[in-house]
Amino acid sequence: MTSRYLEIHPQDPQLRLIRQAVEIIREGGVVVYPTDSSYALGCHLGDKTAMERIARIRQTDRHHHFTLVCSDLSEIANYARVSNTQYRTLKAFTPGPYTFILQATKETPRRLQNEKRKTIGVRVPDHPVPIAILDELGEPIMSSTLILPGDEHPLTDPREIQERLFHFVDAVIDSGNCGLEPSSVIDLVGPAPVIVRRGKGDVSAFE
Repeated sequence: MTSRYLEIHPQDPQLRLIRQAVEIIREGGVVVYPTDSSYALGCHLGDKTAMERIARIRQTDRHHHFTLVCSDLSEIANYARVSNTQYRTLKAFTPGPYTFILQATKETPRRLQNEKRKTIGVRVPDHPVPIAILDELGEPIMSSTLILPGDEHPLTDPREIQERLFHFVDAVIDSGNCGLEPSSVIDLVGPAPVIVRRGKGDVSAFE
């Protein structure tokens, strides 16, 4: 298997290429795509095999939090239980470089949840390319930051990503360099927010 290399403009994504990326996702492919913090791996929400491929690329265990990447807040309610307080927090910090951990709903497939805690990570990126993909796809995608085993930081050079993942993913979307920091991860499940990972987003409001 060799991957497609799609050069998509970071500010004005070409619809023809967005549709190609969405077709790959719909057919069970794994794609590398840009976000407002770093590059990420994404696949179709319902595709168990594609999720397992991402887990193998990342070499993660079953307690790894996959992130549900949504185009806006209205999609999140289908997959996560959101209180009024949590909703205000989400509204204040999305779209942006934050992943929020919330309690999963009963409708959320078990494989998408953290096995022990029954939680799900959700994110609304502030980047034209993933927003265009999500709008065209019409549903969220499952996602994981592109940090390879042994690496400290996410990969950020699309050509290097293509070289290293040539035989492991179905498409690499090149939208230029989009940063070395993953999203900040904030756990909203308990009585007070907990900072799980300090990344690109300012977390001072949660301290």
